[in-house]
Amino acid sequence: MDIVVKCAGLASEASFWQAYLDAAKPEGAANFGRNLDAFRDAILGGGPGWPGECVLRLVNFDQLRAIDGGRLCIDLEWLAAESRHVTIRFE
Repeated sequence: MDIVVKCAGLASEASFWQAYLDAAKPEGAANFGRNLDAFRDAILGGGPGWPGECVLRLVNFDQLRAIDGGRLCIDLEWLAAESRHVTIRFE
């Protein structure tokens, strides 16, 4: 299953996490921490926010580089390399 997160026009990390939740509709969304640590727990450990085994496509990903000096992008790219059950693609 492909899940598409549209990153165009997102100006904050909070807006990215909301776009992720809107697109993925993961189990435990109400308990998802809306931060990188929570996403790491979800993607690597099946915690709240786990989207299930899927391909997570981050469309217009480069537009996120303006957020927090690009730190969010660097961390998402690292998680993509570590994830075994969720394939993260940057488009």
